[in-house]
Amino acid sequence: MSGMLRGITVLACVVALGINGQADIAQAARPGDKELAKGEELLRNKQYSEARAALEAGLSKDPSNIQGHFNLAEACRALEDWACAEEHYDSALQLDAESGVSALPKAKAKVWRLREEMKVWGLLNEAKRLLASGKVKQAEETLNTANDLGITHEQQTLFQQLRAKLPRSRSAPSSKHADGSVAGTSQADSLDAEMVFVPAGKFTRGSTLADDEKPVRQIYLHAFYIDKYEVTVGQYARYLEATDMEEPPDWNIMNQPQHQRRPVVNVSWEDAVNYCKWAGKRLPTEAEWEKAARGTDGRIYPWGNEAPTRLHANYGRKEWDDHFALTPVGSFEAGKSPYGAYDMAGNAWEWVFDWYDHDFYKTGPDKNPIGPDKGAEKVVRGGSWLYVADFLRAAHRFNAHPSNRHFGYGFRCAKTP
Repeated sequence: MSGMLRGITVLACVVALGINGQADIAQAARPGDKELAKGEELLRNKQYSEARAALEAGLSKDPSNIQGHFNLAEACRALEDWACAEEHYDSALQLDAESGVSALPKAKAKVWRLREEMKVWGLLNEAKRLLASGKVKQAEETLNTANDLGITHEQQTLFQQLRAKLPRSRSAPSSKHADGSVAGTSQADSLDAEMVFVPAGKFTRGSTLADDEKPVRQIYLHAFYIDKYEVTVGQYARYLEATDMEEPPDWNIMNQPQHQRRPVVNVSWEDAVNYCKWAGKRLPTEAEWEKAARGTDGRIYPWGNEAPTRLHANYGRKEWDDHFALTPVGSFEAGKSPYGAYDMAGNAWEWVFDWYDHDFYKTGPDKNPIGPDKGAEKVVRGGSWLYVADFLRAAHRFNAHPSNRHFGYGFRCAKTP
């Protein structure tokens, strides 16, 4: 009898384990898994239309599946649906950043590159449509935007074909030197002239979120101008050609045609000072930078109090990726400051004039403040392509040794009226 009872008990345990195991499996399964798995298999077999349909069905049930978004982007890329591919590469990157644990099937830098490549394909096809409609000026602007983002070898043929259809006066590209710098009148010249005006008056400086940002105070500043965009590779190339100054590290990587409108980085504080002097300008003070970034209403970010998204700023990437981690200046219309300055959050850290003092916000004057006369480190502001969202706050202060030439450090200039 005891043996029979033991057998019944063991059998009951086995049945229970089986039931529980099935329950665990059922719990582990996620909605859409079947469709997503089918879509992945169809993608491997290069049945792209069928893969797209299956993946879209799976994502409708599980919209947070990172692998699913990436696979759908790959299917759309094969089908030359560039908008769909860009959307789902972007969704995969966004979800991956939010998860805190990388689940992308390829290196993040590679996915970023694919996303930007899709954007360029979309622009090239839009330019083709505009030319067919007789909208020559809009087509030219679209082609210029595509070129700023970077034309791949595969895209070069279509790009040149479309350029050739522009009237001769419009189709001739700016002449470039062998090193990629622009000769004569160029986009760099026009960018130098583009500054925004910040009128005299008070603004709300500081925040309660970090000790070196306290206290929140009303600060008065005289009027000033500040560059609308961060100084670009193209602008810096022109400066180096004119002055024969020392090139920053990895200059041969940065100074390529596809990077001319991306911010220059790897520059020290002194490099930034020298450039601004050459351009007839100066570095902004820390207070000027903060006012230009956030206006007078004490907002958290240049665009307001809404948490950052990929429509606002370039941030949260992991690899410099031969300068492709930085985006062309002015890419984020939704992220500009109240005065119209772009990229004051993300893309490149920006050197300002002041020495860093942890307690300066507590002890400094409330009219036209400038940091201490000396110190060990200078201030950089605005966050960069590499850093998380908290560094994008307009009040966030960061300090760096003035000789640092890191691939996150850039700048913009200011000017007194």
